[in-house]
Amino acid sequence: MLQHMVDHPRRRRIGLLLALVGLLPAGCRAGPAASSQGPAPVTLYTCVSDSTIQPVITEYKAAHPGAEISLFRAPTGELNARVAADLRSGGLKADVIWGCDPLTMQGYVDQQLVGGWTPENAADIPRHYRTGSFVGVAVLYLVAVHRRGTPAPASWSDLTDPAYAPVAVPDPRVAASALGALSYFANAKGYGTDFYRALKHNGANQVSTPDLVTTGVAQGLYQAGMTTANSAYLAKSKGSPVEVSWPQPGAVAVYGPIGLAQHGRDSQQAKDFITYVVSEPGQQVVATAGSYPTRPGVTGGPEIPSGAPVVQPDWPAVSADRDRLLDGYQSIFGS
Repeated sequence: MLQHMVDHPRRRRIGLLLALVGLLPAGCRAGPAASSQGPAPVTLYTCVSDSTIQPVITEYKAAHPGAEISLFRAPTGELNARVAADLRSGGLKADVIWGCDPLTMQGYVDQQLVGGWTPENAADIPRHYRTGSFVGVAVLYLVAVHRRGTPAPASWSDLTDPAYAPVAVPDPRVAASALGALSYFANAKGYGTDFYRALKHNGANQVSTPDLVTTGVAQGLYQAGMTTANSAYLAKSKGSPVEVSWPQPGAVAVYGPIGLAQHGRDSQQAKDFITYVVSEPGQQVVATAGSYPTRPGVTGGPEIPSGAPVVQPDWPAVSADRDRLLDGYQSIFGS
């Protein structure tokens, strides 16, 4: 009886405490559920170099505390293989894809993997660097690199001269910039696929990436080659015996677009990341990291010589011909 009289008030106090806890807002309650909440990580697939993508991710996370980015980075050919593997195993795992050329990105759009949204600030990017499904945030310029002491090629056709042999070219099945160049030359007056055939006839060697072209020229394996301006200027700044030229009719501009996966339309975190990369602060990080931004007025990026000629592939026109172009190229340089 005495024990019952002692326990009864205690039970009432415990019941009162439980009731008060039940009145607390959900965010104030302790427990495993509360500690596990937070922004869902954004899965990003990209072919952009580590030297550019890592600073962008770092600055984005600094501006968005608690944000997390899960990164898969590989050259365009391997990126396509990853996407294909995702589709075989149940669906695209990426929330955002930051590609290196619009042909590859349009392929994702055609498969209904990407598209349906672009950020409001995309309107600040020049129209030729965006579509309704994705927006360009960086540009690769395909230029000529040559050994110091070798005359600069005035035009791209000069590279077919025996004086420049051997020449190195990057593989368009691996490198987006090389695919963009193939897209341009295949339809350019006086070039076409015969340009690549002439290069091959003159002893041109194919390597996988533009960086390997630059390295090969720097080491004296090749007299000249096609590479990206980023790669060539970086090598020159580090003391490599190379020079950079922007031959006529111009360096081939290949823009790298970013797009939202269709299954991520409700992901505010994915949209926030894309918006940041397109924004002026994000584009400034792109420039400072050594890439060419698409947003006008952003300074501090890599060198573009005064008056340097630049050409743009007709992306819509060549989009339908991608497979034919690659087949034609492969018939010249093999697998």
